Amino acid sequence: LVVLLLLCVIGGFTLVTAQKVLAFGSAISTQTPLSTQTSYMGTSDRVNLLVMGFGGTGHDGAYLTDSMVVMSLLPQSQHTTLVSVPRDLWVQIPANSGQYHKINYTYTYGSNNGANPAAGGDAAAQKVSVVTGLDVKYWLTINFTGFRDFINAIGGVDVYVPDSFTAKYPANDDPNINPNWIKVHFSKGMQHMDGETAIRYARARYVLDNPAEGSDFARSARQQIIIKSALSKVKQISTWPKLYNALTALQHTIYTNLSMADLMQFALKMDLNNAHRVGLSNQNVLVDDTASDGEAILAPANGNWQAIKDYVKQQLYN
Repeated sequence: LVVLLLLCVIGGFTLVTAQKVLAFGSAISTQTPLSTQTSYMGTSDRVNLLVMGFGGTGHDGAYLTDSMVVMSLLPQSQHTTLVSVPRDLWVQIPANSGQYHKINYTYTYGSNNGANPAAGGDAAAQKVSVVTGLDVKYWLTINFTGFRDFINAIGGVDVYVPDSFTAKYPANDDPNINPNWIKVHFSKGMQHMDGETAIRYARARYVLDNPAEGSDFARSARQQIIIKSALSKVKQISTWPKLYNALTALQHTIYTNLSMADLMQFALKMDLNNAHRVGLSNQNVLVDDTASDGEAILAPANGNWQAIKDYVKQQLYN
């Protein structure tokens, strides 16, 4: 979570910086910047934050969440687990309605297509809680268009690509502007990426030559790689102009129900470098299935939703 580290490096700047930071905190959160939620970190239980990414205005399916990752933190030990929830999981939306959609539609439905982001975040957190068995109270959304600008504002990121692959990718975010597709290729090894390249790497779905990279779990892992690389770059920010540009770009990128003060607490406690990763997939508790309209979906193996919760609970500390 790039915002968390940004907040940790601002302290040494001027009063003007402080004013900018307070304005930033007001813009990104449903809470006042310096407020704190009672017993937020003073607990022996896990604190769970759902991080969601979507394309935003101008994209096809603008508010369908492209990624859903629960950052599960045990404050006393800083033990951090990242639980990836696949976008194609077939669930009831709204609850008990008998109407089924992919889970990535939850935010779209709850927010009334982006009009009420707080309601959308709450709805998505509640749905993920039901699926995983985790008590997910907090959420943060990332608008990928703004994140592209943020990556450019910090001068790009250095990314280690673990596996080479080629994918087809939309020529433009908005198919009404350009409906064509292009090929993008990523070679194994260390790469310097600007904002556009980083977003393509994180979001590429239609992989042509390495099927494993086309899975939801692989895309979620790539998105985590980009975020960690951005965190590393943010640590190097030492000048006010670059910090100002980064905050300005990020201000239009994220939204959360945690205050800025609470985000800082989360930043100080979490350990992304040693985070344990858990992915729900067709390799463990899910199976490939087909909806009545022919759409490819994921469903719980043998219809057993409890098995998903049991698996997540078992994997939290492994």
